[in-house]
Amino acid sequence: MPPKPLPAIAAIEPYKGGESVLPGIDKPVKLASNENPFGPSPKAKAAYIAAAERLHIYPEGSARLLREAIAARYGLDASRIICGAGSDEIFFLLARAFLEPGDEIIVPEHAFSIYAIAAHQSGAVVREAKCGLTADVDSMLAHVSSRTKIVFIANPNNPTGTYIPFSEVNRLHAGLPDHVLLVIDAAYAEYVRRNDYSSGLELAAETENVIMTRTFSKIYGMASARLGWGYGPPVVIDALNRTRGPFNVSIPSMMAGVAAIQDQEFLDRTVAHNDAELPRVAAALEAMGLSVTPSVGNFVLVHFAPGKAAEADAHLRKRGYILRGMKGYGFPDALRMTIGTVEQNDGALAALREFLR
Repeated sequence: MPPKPLPAIAAIEPYKGGESVLPGIDKPVKLASNENPFGPSPKAKAAYIAAAERLHIYPEGSARLLREAIAARYGLDASRIICGAGSDEIFFLLARAFLEPGDEIIVPEHAFSIYAIAAHQSGAVVREAKCGLTADVDSMLAHVSSRTKIVFIANPNNPTGTYIPFSEVNRLHAGLPDHVLLVIDAAYAEYVRRNDYSSGLELAAETENVIMTRTFSKIYGMASARLGWGYGPPVVIDALNRTRGPFNVSIPSMMAGVAAIQDQEFLDRTVAHNDAELPRVAAALEAMGLSVTPSVGNFVLVHFAPGKAAEADAHLRKRGYILRGMKGYGFPDALRMTIGTVEQNDGALAALREFLR
């Protein structure tokens, strides 16, 4: 008999990323994965290329240079920073370090599917709190049991683009037992322009059971470099360092990350573009009679009449535009559209108008 994977592994539905290829179309416009349409900072790209001279050398195992650059940027303790191959890897490390078979995690409804995949790999049970379009603290707390070990929350949330104010994040944390780890996924934090929002760095700095994660895949335009980081209490970071691989961040990715986080001018330009295009695109979609969930990220969730989202998706693809179908996230009648360049946005909007005629 051939080898058999563990039952918990065999039951996992693999993650499906956004598509980037369309048959018969040379250069499709990908508005499916919330990537930066301008690519990375030129300084980050130059640093990545320069690092090719060191491809024959193992990286320094703790990503010290990147941790120090992140610490300098945010005023943090570098020893409490963990770097990984995207924030995804950190979620898997957390599951490996803190979950046993039969333990439970809590996620809000319509959460990023990687949380559940990471938990299932450890044989844990996923409890989904009914929340609607925005995380509901009371609903999440109602699911806490003696078996709860980790609570995951993305703020802002993917795929809805909604957020909860920091007062609600504080209330969520206050309602958790001390042994339950709160994971705040702040992948889109740099885009948020709300006075009542915080990425969670304060909680991660001041408490013993909170870790906040960030990524270079979104606003920094480095999705293919696979780079993310987390900040948390020493006991959590120590456990993750004992769990991760010895060289989990490559030298090119690390050096590109250092250059990226130091290039505030590039980040400011990207934010300014999103600040202008996000409301313009949302208003144009609503003018077509479509419902749009208010978003603070770099994407919008667009709702169609029953059965029409798939038809709209097919129409867009024929014209070279790839959006993200949301059936797997509990929204069978919605598409998620990344904010692209002005030209990309206008093209996708024109194709939708044509479909709706």
